[in-house]
Amino acid sequence: MGDLTRPSVGTAIGGNRQLHAARRARQDEFYTQRDVIEEELRHYTKHFTGKTVYLNCDDPYESEFFKYFALKFNSLKLERLIATSYAGSPIAGSQMTFDDIGVTNSGRAHRVDIRQVDDYTGNGAVDMADVDWLLRNDANTARNLTGGGDFRSSECIELLAQADIVVTNPPFSLFREYVAQLMEREKKFVILGNMNAVTYKEVHPLFKEDRIWYGPSISSGDREFGVPPYYPLTAATSRVDENGNKFIRVKGVRWFTNLDHKKRHEELPLFRRYHRDPGAYPAYDNYDAINVDRVRDIPEDYDGVMGVPITFLDKYNPQQFEIVRFRKGDDGKDLRVGAKEPYFRILIRRRKQ
Repeated sequence: MGDLTRPSVGTAIGGNRQLHAARRARQDEFYTQRDVIEEELRHYTKHFTGKTVYLNCDDPYESEFFKYFALKFNSLKLERLIATSYAGSPIAGSQMTFDDIGVTNSGRAHRVDIRQVDDYTGNGAVDMADVDWLLRNDANTARNLTGGGDFRSSECIELLAQADIVVTNPPFSLFREYVAQLMEREKKFVILGNMNAVTYKEVHPLFKEDRIWYGPSISSGDREFGVPPYYPLTAATSRVDENGNKFIRVKGVRWFTNLDHKKRHEELPLFRRYHRDPGAYPAYDNYDAINVDRVRDIPEDYDGVMGVPITFLDKYNPQQFEIVRFRKGDDGKDLRVGAKEPYFRILIRRRKQ
């Protein structure tokens, strides 16, 4: 199965009825697969040198995030790796055992704190056998938490204060609060979410202020996540593997980060011209801007404000465009053209070269 990243952040919206139900029931546990993690984190290798990475929503004995960083501890030149779980994990102990490592698996939360990973088994390479040896033989590495492992708890906040970069798939139902905590403490991060999170009034100002942006590896399609054994599989895009592990494909997944990457500085090519067909770009009734229904239709010859769909953020280059505001017109109501109110629009303007 995938990692135990406590109830997943927004990996679960995107029009999926099953996942909307999960949100209402607070059953939003989705376990990130290794390929999804590797595809994104390869863009940030330079950022990890000499840093302490904290996985604060990850059972260190199950998490694919933990396995990724533990195996790459030396190649990434990490200073330290911390991972904390939460009490009541539905899959804790299903992959790695807890025997003889000083950690009880009686539904309690626990932490792992790694400062060095060597070839303990002597097979010529650092692998999970070495990580397992480390967890079993270093008394300072693994221990139980006194509390439940909630990222808002005092002991998890204390660990957060010691971290440079946070990487995880945080709770969907607490996404706003989770991001607010990172911002308040000025932490660097790479976290999974749903593209619709940008519509939250607590989140979209962060995009406007260039304090958060999308990661480079996901801009369309869906991704597969593991789900707990009790999770009902009603969607057509779900499956069960030969070991009985359950998986579901989720639409609208995005990485949210404040670590810089090359894609963020790629210029969006513009081919349309406003002056050839101004009727294709109706003006809003309650704001001095034109509506653009598709990102590919952004005109190259319009210097005013334009309302574009949220998928624009997949192509957003802050040197090419300025985000003016989100969603609302001058009257404080949703942007509208006649009787039509677009679902959500980001108001942008081309920067003058």
